[in-house]
Amino acid sequence: MRRMRKSLLAFVALTLVMPSNVMMAATNESKGEDAETGKVSSKDEVVYANLSATGQRQEIYVVNILDVEQAGEVVDYGKYSNIKNLTNLSPMEHNDNEVQVEAQKGKFYYQGNINEADLPWNITITYLLDGKEMTPQEIAGKEGHVQIQIATTANDEVDQIFFQNYLLQIAVPLSEEIYSDITAPNGMLANAGKNKQVTFTVMPEKEETFFIEADAKGFELEGIDISAVPSSMAIDTPDIDEMMGDMNSLTDAISKVNQGVGELESGVTALNDGVKSMRNGSSAYKDGVQKLASSSGDLVSASKQIEQALETISLSLENNPEEISLGDLNKLPEGLGQISAGLKKTSKGLVTLKENYAKSYDALNKAIESIPEYEISEEEIQELYGSNADQQVLNQLLETYEAARIAKGTYNTVKEAFIAVDTTLKQVSDALLEMANNLDAMANGLSSSLEGADMAKSFAQLQEGISQLSSNYQAFHSGLVSYTGGVKELSNSYGQLDSGMAELSNGTGELATGVNQLHDGTSELKNSTSDLPGEMRKEVDKMISEFDKSDFEPISFVSKENKHVHAVQFVFKTESIKYEEQEKVEEKEKEVTGFWNRFMELFK
Repeated sequence: MRRMRKSLLAFVALTLVMPSNVMMAATNESKGEDAETGKVSSKDEVVYANLSATGQRQEIYVVNILDVEQAGEVVDYGKYSNIKNLTNLSPMEHNDNEVQVEAQKGKFYYQGNINEADLPWNITITYLLDGKEMTPQEIAGKEGHVQIQIATTANDEVDQIFFQNYLLQIAVPLSEEIYSDITAPNGMLANAGKNKQVTFTVMPEKEETFFIEADAKGFELEGIDISAVPSSMAIDTPDIDEMMGDMNSLTDAISKVNQGVGELESGVTALNDGVKSMRNGSSAYKDGVQKLASSSGDLVSASKQIEQALETISLSLENNPEEISLGDLNKLPEGLGQISAGLKKTSKGLVTLKENYAKSYDALNKAIESIPEYEISEEEIQELYGSNADQQVLNQLLETYEAARIAKGTYNTVKEAFIAVDTTLKQVSDALLEMANNLDAMANGLSSSLEGADMAKSFAQLQEGISQLSSNYQAFHSGLVSYTGGVKELSNSYGQLDSGMAELSNGTGELATGVNQLHDGTSELKNSTSDLPGEMRKEVDKMISEFDKSDFEPISFVSKENKHVHAVQFVFKTESIKYEEQEKVEEKEKEVTGFWNRFMELFK
């Protein structure tokens, strides 16, 4: 009670010296407002509460400040257990919820104590020593690492207007003689004489838990001061034009990225289609080359037989012309014609393969060329990561972007090899056709020689022609052997190339699927951020509206019958935690006395 009286006297003195615009006041027009002898124009309420060291309510009293405009009997309302005149010695009457007093013009102060009332906030204070929770009595005087937890929550039993509109300030004084290494996340530390004061702020409509940690030597704690006042300050709208410009730039960048990904998707789709066509053409080419390679042995064998036959015929014409049968010679042009037809068929197949290859290569080239040349800078990438976009989508975008650039770079590296394949096919086809034409010429020349009317005259020419043909055919056969060897090597090598094309086709297929999903993601990102500046403006306005309480109209804490309340404020204080050492009482030694001394003591 002594502490409450000191707080009350301090408050009264403060109200007498402070300007009226600093005091928190509330107006009330009492029932006696219409009476001729008394009128109150305004009223202030200051609600004081003593709390235990753990935050439980112990005692509540209210200092009421009435602004009396006309002297006389005034009426105020409040369910008090007892009241006290703080202005003068005038008696006051208190009947149930009504307070009556004869007041002079000016400020009139009176106190009302409340037994049955709850505060708008639940306050819980917990103490821990070296991680173990302790009561205030247990921790007093202890030494170790201390943690003080202060939790504030809304009391649903009290009108929520106070919780929704009032700002709480909690001040914890810590003696530097006791505490060291003080830390208080979300708190403000300041010097206050010999103490360090930790201050916490709780915004309206917020429930908070605060922590203080320190090393204590002989734990003691002065009372914690808690005050609550309306958060009536108006908040001006911040200038976010520059930020809005940045958001517009970000929105434009995201739109461009989405457009680029769309173009990339088209390019990758064309690439995939081209690779598929090339893959099909490669498979056909591979089959043709393998068939050609497998038939090369028969071709070389047949050519070898022709070479041997020509050589035999030439030697026979030269050494034993009389043993040569014209029937055998007649068969030679036919054999040469069959060989020529086979070579022409092979040449035609190569021409068809060349045409298909040219189409596949053209599709592949167009697909690769359609991949955009632009580069995404590291700065643009960081802007995207900072835009709160889906990180997985951005990672896919960058992976696809890198894959597309690698694919294009690889293609440009091997492009000459693709062009060389087309040239080689033409050279091989032309060489086969030329050999076939030579064989046709040989067969026709031989047929003409055999059909001559005068065999005797043309035999010498035939002998010379066959000898020359045999000699030339040896060179042709050597070239054919080299050619078939090259075809076999080409067949073996092209198998690896075809496998690579198959892997490339599978890769571009997966790439096309990934880019398609990526484009869906960037489209969704673009749609969700298209109005990013407007959304940001809405969020700013929403935040301002949450904390701007400038239109708050207070109500009385003690009674709803009090009208025109100007302001109400709360002042709480917890009891201190003190450690008192128990004094040791020294026992006096009993004096040893005799019988006579004890007898004489009876008369003293």
